[in-house]
Amino acid sequence: MDNVRIVIVDDSPFLISLLRNILVEHGFLVVGVAGTRDEVIDVVNKTRPTLVTMDMTMPGTDGFECTREVHKIDPGIKVIMISSMLDDEIVKEAKENKISACIQKPVDPDELFSTIKRVLDAEELYHFLKEESFDMFKEALANGFTKMTKTSLKFREDLIHKKEFKSNGMTIIVGIIGRFSGRLLIDLSKETAVNIVSALTNNSEPGKDDVMAAMAELINVVSGNACSYVNMKEKSLGLRISPPTVLFGDSVHVSTPDFKTHAAIAETKFGELLLDVGFTRGEERWT
Repeated sequence: MDNVRIVIVDDSPFLISLLRNILVEHGFLVVGVAGTRDEVIDVVNKTRPTLVTMDMTMPGTDGFECTREVHKIDPGIKVIMISSMLDDEIVKEAKENKISACIQKPVDPDELFSTIKRVLDAEELYHFLKEESFDMFKEALANGFTKMTKTSLKFREDLIHKKEFKSNGMTIIVGIIGRFSGRLLIDLSKETAVNIVSALTNNSEPGKDDVMAAMAELINVVSGNACSYVNMKEKSLGLRISPPTVLFGDSVHVSTPDFKTHAAIAETKFGELLLDVGFTRGEERWT
C-alpha cells in the first residue's frame, strides 16, 4: 500500500495528532488536515488524497455533509468515518453517503490500519472484476463448450451494448453474488440453441423444454467454472452463482444493467453466441 495519501478531518487537535502518529507509524502519508466543511473542501481540492478519515461531529456540519463535499470533488476518494457514536442508524446513513467503513472511538491503531487496508484492497478487487476478469469468463465459456460439445469456439469481437437490445431468441441470465454482485448473460438464436442441444443429446428434434433445460445447465456449468477461475485468482471475492433464468421468445428485449459490462461474440459450428458479463458494488460486504 505504497503512496497512500490521507487527509484527517477532525475538529480536535488532540485527535488529529493521535491519528497522524498512528498513520505515519504504519507508513501512510498524511497530506492535510481539516476541522470544518470549508477546510475539507479546500484541503481535498489541493491534495487529492487517496483516503479521508472523517470525524462525525464538527461545528456547523457533520461527517456526512463533508463526505458529500469530498465526493463532489472526486467520487473515487475513500472515506472512513471515525465516531464515538456508532449504531444501526448511523451505519445505514454512512452507507447511503458512500462511506467505506466506520470505526468507533477510541481508535485502536491495529483496527485503523486493517480497516484502511481492507477498504483499499476492495478497490483493487473491484477494478480487477470490472477490467480484468472478463478474459476468465471467455476462457470458461470456450473450455466448457469444447468439453460438452466436442467442438471449438472462437471469439470474433468484443463490444459494449447499448441500454437495450433485442434477443436473438434465447437469453440465459445468471446472477453472481459475493463480495461484489454481478451478472452473466448468454444470448443466441433458437436455431443455434437447438443445434447445440441436438449435439449434446443426440436428439435431432429436441422439444422447447429440453432445449431450455439443456442450455440452462450448460450455462450454469460455464458460469460456475468462470467464478471458480476468478476465486482462485482472488480468494476473498467469494463469488457464487444463482440458478439460471431462461428467456425464450421472438420479441424478447433485454435491458442492460446500469453498470458497465463487457461483451463478446463467439463463433461456433452451431451459430453465434453473445457473452455479456458485468459487476457492480451493489451490497458489497461492509463493516
